Amino acid sequence: MPGSMPLYEAKAELFRTLGHPTRIRVLELLQDGPMPVRDLLNELDLEASNLSQQLAVLRRSGLVTSAREGSMVFYSLSTPAVADLLADGRSILAAKLHTSEELLAELRSGV
Repeated sequence: MPGSMPLYEAKAELFRTLGHPTRIRVLELLQDGPMPVRDLLNELDLEASNLSQQLAVLRRSGLVTSAREGSMVFYSLSTPAVADLLADGRSILAAKLHTSEELLAELRSGV
Protein backbone atom coordinates (compact mmCIF):
# COMPACT_ATOMS: atom_id res chain seq x y z
CA MET A 1 0.00 0.00 0.00
CA PRO A 2 1.72 3.18 -1.11
CA GLY A 3 1.78 5.89 1.51
CA SER A 4 0.82 3.57 4.36
CA MET A 5 2.82 3.53 7.59
CA PRO A 6 5.17 0.58 8.18
CA LEU A 7 4.07 -1.67 11.03
CA TYR A 8 7.04 -0.74 13.24
CA GLU A 9 6.14 2.95 12.92
CA ALA A 10 2.50 2.21 13.79
CA LYS A 11 3.68 0.29 16.86
CA ALA A 12 5.95 3.16 17.87
CA GLU A 13 3.00 5.55 17.56
CA LEU A 14 0.89 3.25 19.77
CA PHE A 15 3.59 3.22 22.45
CA ARG A 16 3.99 7.01 22.22
CA THR A 17 0.26 7.27 22.91
CA LEU A 18 0.71 5.02 25.93
CA GLY A 19 3.65 7.12 27.10
CA HIS A 20 1.56 9.48 29.23
CA PRO A 21 0.72 8.63 32.87
CA THR A 22 -2.80 10.08 32.68
CA ARG A 23 -3.64 8.01 29.62
CA ILE A 24 -2.39 4.85 31.33
CA ARG A 25 -4.47 5.63 34.41
CA VAL A 26 -7.59 6.23 32.30
CA LEU A 27 -7.08 2.89 30.54
CA GLU A 28 -6.61 1.17 33.91
CA LEU A 29 -9.85 2.68 35.20
CA LEU A 30 -11.73 1.51 32.10
CA GLN A 31 -10.61 -2.11 32.52
CA ASP A 32 -13.61 -2.80 34.76
CA GLY A 33 -16.05 -1.51 32.17
CA PRO A 34 -17.43 1.70 30.69
CA MET A 35 -17.30 4.83 32.82
CA PRO A 36 -18.90 8.25 32.42
CA VAL A 37 -16.59 11.23 32.20
CA ARG A 38 -17.78 12.52 35.59
CA ASP A 39 -16.61 9.29 37.28
CA LEU A 40 -13.26 9.49 35.53
CA LEU A 41 -12.91 13.06 36.79
CA ASN A 42 -13.71 11.92 40.33
CA GLU A 43 -10.95 9.29 40.14
CA LEU A 44 -8.32 11.57 38.60
CA ASP A 45 -6.94 14.82 39.94
CA LEU A 46 -7.36 16.68 36.65
CA GLU A 47 -9.12 19.64 35.16
CA ALA A 48 -11.98 18.63 32.87
CA SER A 49 -10.20 20.20 29.89
CA ASN A 50 -7.06 18.14 30.53
CA LEU A 51 -9.06 14.91 30.80
CA SER A 52 -10.90 15.82 27.61
CA GLN A 53 -7.59 16.26 25.77
CA GLN A 54 -6.28 12.90 26.98
CA LEU A 55 -9.53 11.12 26.08
CA ALA A 56 -9.38 12.67 22.60
CA VAL A 57 -5.86 11.28 22.11
CA LEU A 58 -6.99 7.83 23.26
CA ARG A 59 -10.05 8.00 20.99
CA ARG A 60 -8.01 9.05 17.93
CA SER A 61 -5.57 6.22 18.55
CA GLY A 62 -8.43 3.72 18.71
CA LEU A 63 -7.71 2.61 22.28
CA VAL A 64 -11.06 3.81 23.65
CA THR A 65 -14.53 4.36 22.29
CA SER A 66 -17.23 6.71 23.51
CA ALA A 67 -21.00 6.48 23.61
CA ARG A 68 -23.57 9.04 24.66
CA GLU A 69 -26.40 8.03 26.95
CA GLY A 70 -28.68 10.98 27.52
CA SER A 71 -26.50 13.83 28.73
CA MET A 72 -23.61 11.58 29.79
CA VAL A 73 -20.71 10.33 27.70
CA PHE A 74 -19.33 6.91 28.60
CA TYR A 75 -15.86 5.71 27.65
CA SER A 76 -14.73 2.12 27.31
CA LEU A 77 -11.74 0.17 26.08
CA SER A 78 -12.02 -0.47 22.35
CA THR A 79 -10.89 -4.09 22.75
CA PRO A 80 -9.95 -6.45 25.59
CA ALA A 81 -6.46 -6.50 24.05
CA VAL A 82 -5.86 -3.06 25.64
CA ALA A 83 -6.35 -4.58 29.11
CA ASP A 84 -4.07 -7.46 28.08
CA LEU A 85 -1.38 -4.97 27.07
CA LEU A 86 -1.63 -3.23 30.45
CA ALA A 87 -1.36 -6.60 32.22
CA ASP A 88 1.70 -7.47 30.12
CA GLY A 89 3.25 -4.15 31.14
CA ARG A 90 2.71 -5.01 34.79
CA SER A 91 4.31 -8.43 34.24
CA ILE A 92 7.36 -6.85 32.61
CA LEU A 93 7.72 -4.37 35.48
CA ALA A 94 7.38 -7.16 38.06
CA ALA A 95 10.06 -9.24 36.31
CA LYS A 96 12.33 -6.20 36.13
CA LEU A 97 11.79 -5.51 39.84
CA HIS A 98 12.50 -9.15 40.70
CA THR A 99 15.78 -9.02 38.77
CA SER A 100 16.74 -5.78 40.54
CA GLU A 101 15.95 -7.30 43.94
CA GLU A 102 18.15 -10.32 43.15
CA LEU A 103 21.02 -8.03 42.10
CA LEU A 104 20.60 -5.95 45.26
CA ALA A 105 20.71 -9.11 47.39
CA GLU A 106 23.95 -10.17 45.65
CA LEU A 107 25.47 -6.74 46.21
CA ARG A 108 24.55 -6.81 49.89
CA SER A 109 25.97 -10.30 50.37
CA GLY A 110 29.30 -9.20 48.93
CA VAL A 111 29.37 -12.01 46.38
